[in-house]
Amino acid sequence: MILSAPETRPGEARRSRHLPGDIDMWVMILGDLFFFGAYFVVYMVFRTRSADEFSAAQQHLDIGIGVANTVVLLTSSMFVALAVIAVRERAIRSARQLVFAAAACGLIFTLVKIFEWHREISNGHTVSEEFFSFYFVLTGVHLAHLLLGMLILGIVVRELRDTAEQRVGIVEQGALFWHMIDLLWVVIFAIVYLMR
Repeated sequence: MILSAPETRPGEARRSRHLPGDIDMWVMILGDLFFFGAYFVVYMVFRTRSADEFSAAQQHLDIGIGVANTVVLLTSSMFVALAVIAVRERAIRSARQLVFAAAACGLIFTLVKIFEWHREISNGHTVSEEFFSFYFVLTGVHLAHLLLGMLILGIVVRELRDTAEQRVGIVEQGALFWHMIDLLWVVIFAIVYLMR
């Protein structure tokens, strides 16, 4: 008995080989990953040179806040991924709601991060301390990317409101950028909050 491959429609074959987004978004994401990667290396070099100081300073961070923000961002990433699936299936209303949910998670993350910064500064931890200079720069640049990501999610929602034609590529590009933000946070959380 000879088994043959299941028949696929031409559109399905194209979709399965499709790289989400476009080359410009990938260049931007890879550039950001390179920038953050270089900064992570610099952080690790300084941390190695002053391991005791960094470890003592890290004790002032609230791991619970870091965990909460990690859960919030991973949840937002799930919403964005589901939005891409929904728009591919032409469930546009559902896709819009999922993108709004992801943006709401981004807003929650921002508010929690501002609370955390205020708490650290109120306790006297500023950029004058080596560890906290890295902490504020890493989390600050990440937050700037998150705010840009929320703007991009706004563009995605606008795209999904145009009932004449929804371009899946725009939604995919927004999702790619958002996933990069989440990936960067997971690394920041690991090296800044957890690594001892």
